[in-house]
Order: sequence, then structure tokens, then C-alpha cells
Amino acid sequence: MHEDRRANRKRRRTKVPLWRWRSNPIRRRDDVLEAWLVLAIWVLIAVGGTVAGLVTAHATDQVFAQQRTERIAVPAVVLDDVPRTATAIGRDLASTKVRWTTSDGATHSGMTLLTTGRKAGSTVRIWIDAQGKLTTQPPTPTKAAVEAGLFGFSAALALSGVVFGIGSAGRWYLDRRRIRQWASEWTLVGPQWGHQNS
Repeated sequence: MHEDRRANRKRRRTKVPLWRWRSNPIRRRDDVLEAWLVLAIWVLIAVGGTVAGLVTAHATDQVFAQQRTERIAVPAVVLDDVPRTATAIGRDLASTKVRWTTSDGATHSGMTLLTTGRKAGSTVRIWIDAQGKLTTQPPTPTKAAVEAGLFGFSAALALSGVVFGIGSAGRWYLDRRRIRQWASEWTLVGPQWGHQNS
């Protein structure tokens, strides 16, 4: 019984790691191609995914930093009462008209989202861009860092998925080609094998 277990363990150990890289009589050109393909896939996932993630995160963080530089908060006057009724936009938000003055003295008006219940004539803080147009509040440095990290992770994941998909398609093609080669070779060898056994 112990000898059977040892024999089974020995059989399990006979599997040669990285056999496609080693010279052996059953290795084919497609096996070598597959070995290089698998290596390329993992290198591109590890290196390419990391680079794509870092570049995307850095670019996103720069965009947010530029927004914080260009966008400024200014006081604005609410022109219409903001109804207290709930809206489809948000639980406590409703669209209303406001008026503001830019640093050059020009007066502008536009629609923005405000919390419900505000009265006409009250003052609120809004965000405008370099041209004095209404815009959204830029993300804080902490929020920007989190969002940049998420964008970077998504980019790395997307690239890894594409590379893995292309690699899987390549391996599938090599498998189909090997099967066709084995089938054609068997049509030559099979009849001789059967003839020797009869």
C-alpha cells in the first residue's frame, strides 16, 4: 500500500514544469509560440496595466487640479423661490435661476441646483469657470485623489482584460491548429497502427 502511494507521488512529480521551453521530442513550434504568447500576456498585464493605471491616475489628477485652479466660488442672488416639493433631480435639490457678478463687473444669470426652501433674494455660493459661466464645484484634493485612483485602476483593469482576451484568442487558435495537425497526422499513422495490431 505504501509502495502504491509512493509510485503515485512519483507519477505526479514527473510533470515537467515549463516543458514548452525545454527541448524535447514532442514539443512543436506551436508549443514554443504558445509559451512566448503566455509570457507576453503576463508581462503586458503586469507592466502595461501598471503603466496605464499610473498614467491615467496622473492625468486625471492633473485635470482635477486644473479645475481647482480655474474654478472660483462667487456669491449669487436667488431670483426665484426654490419650491419645497421633492423633485426627480434629487431629494433636497431643485433647479432655480440665480444672478452673479464676475470680477470684471459683468452681471450674469443662469439656472443652477439649490437646496429646496430657499427664498428669492437670498444669497448662495456658486462656482464659475474662467469665462464667468456656471460650472460644478471642483473636487477636493482628497476626493480627486480617490477618483484618480479609481480611474487608474479601471484603466489597468481594462487593458489587462483586452490583453488577456487577445491572448486567449491566440491560444485558442494555436489549440485548433494543433488539433488539425494531430488529425492529419493520425490519418497517416492510424491505419498503420491498426494494421500492426491485427
